[in-house]
Amino acid sequence: MHDKTLAELAAALAKREVSSVELTTHFLGRIERLDPQLNSFVTVTAEQALAAAADADARIVRGEAGPLTGVPMAQKDIFCTDGVKTSCGSKMLDNFVAPYDATVVERFKAAGLPMLGKTNMDEFAMGSSNETSFYGPVKNPWDTTRVPGGSSGGSAAAVAARLAPAATGTDTGGSIRQPAALCNLTGLKPTYGRVSRWGMIAFASSLDQGGPMAQNAADCALLLNVMAGFDPKDSTSIERPDEDFTAHLNQPLKGLKIGLPKEFFGAGMDAGVAKAVDEAIAQYRALGAETVEVSLPNSGLSVPAYYVVAPAECSSNLARFDGVRYGYRCEKPKDLMDLYTRSRGEGFGAEVKRRIMIGTYALSAGYFDAYYLKAQQIRRLIADDFKRAFEQVDVILGPTSPTTAFRLGEKTDDPVTMYLSDIYTIAVNLAGLPGMSLPAGFADGLPVGMQLIGNYFDEARLLNVAHQYQLATDWHRRMPGGFE
Repeated sequence: MHDKTLAELAAALAKREVSSVELTTHFLGRIERLDPQLNSFVTVTAEQALAAAADADARIVRGEAGPLTGVPMAQKDIFCTDGVKTSCGSKMLDNFVAPYDATVVERFKAAGLPMLGKTNMDEFAMGSSNETSFYGPVKNPWDTTRVPGGSSGGSAAAVAARLAPAATGTDTGGSIRQPAALCNLTGLKPTYGRVSRWGMIAFASSLDQGGPMAQNAADCALLLNVMAGFDPKDSTSIERPDEDFTAHLNQPLKGLKIGLPKEFFGAGMDAGVAKAVDEAIAQYRALGAETVEVSLPNSGLSVPAYYVVAPAECSSNLARFDGVRYGYRCEKPKDLMDLYTRSRGEGFGAEVKRRIMIGTYALSAGYFDAYYLKAQQIRRLIADDFKRAFEQVDVILGPTSPTTAFRLGEKTDDPVTMYLSDIYTIAVNLAGLPGMSLPAGFADGLPVGMQLIGNYFDEARLLNVAHQYQLATDWHRRMPGGFE
């Protein structure tokens, strides 16, 4: 059953071909047997999952089931889960058991999806390779000597290896789309404000956004139906009418205008990635879409702007981890200052400390105007570039990542090179737009991801464009060897 999509599993449950308890037991068995190779889970919640599955079966019998009731899934360990450890991949929160559910978790519980466990991630979502986790790196199921991408690498590896049919992720600068690309999945970063951030541990509050990761676009649409919606507890949540993201999946693409940014197709992209994306563009033309060259002239400034804005916000958000109220506390502090400095020094990893220091510097009195304010001005220019492009086209297409999955340890000593892994994804977060990655082929046996970018709140169109491509191709159906 593990090779089936969410929609297929939901149909099997509805027809009583399998029970939720049987399905959940099957995936828990795969996690126990196969996850030691990947390290994709921080916590496995077998007892809670089986209890939730039994409740889901009872709902199905009573005729009270929703579209996904009984289908198990995994949550990224950045979402607070009542009574379960929520570590954010950090020693700082290794002992933290959340006393409440994040809104996203609450919604999935209400929809009747059993939670298999909490997936591994880069510490506080800071990383592009899932190597900064306190619990060790996650490995890519397509080649366990390589990274799965980050920060949602645990979710990506778990779904790619079919240890879970679907999982949640979060995307601050590409952290859903990049691991989806490197692991041959479909991952969607919604418009900023579309999915509640309440109970999602903050990294950079103006950039973070939760989203779904699954085998295909149709599954992501089903998941987004559960996740999306206004939340009065989140001041950044946007109130809009409820939407069925599956409603327009089968709309033909004839007349669709796809923008190809000339800045995304220059130097720096791996030849194998370029070939796969070019072939995907040809497939879209065959499906009736028209391609138009567009320009995003300020996109080259997205990485430096992001690495001022995101660290600045992280330095503010992570100030709460001081060893006083919850989380890690150092042994026998001499005084209050010693408690602060040693708890933070021992509890945070190197990448988190690096970003806190950069952010604190950028926000300091003498440098705020020169760095943070300037980065916010560049952010507006980037958003304006997209606004002009969407006056000409319906969606924008390009590569998700400049390369396929790189080797574990290959970039850990060079933070700047690591930061450039997200060069095609960061601008989307700075502008607050929706973006998604979907499988577009392989290069040297490793998955290649293609990115689609939409206008604000245009997730339904993105999912339609991705779904039509997936009806014509089978890249998303491929599974890594050894996990069949």
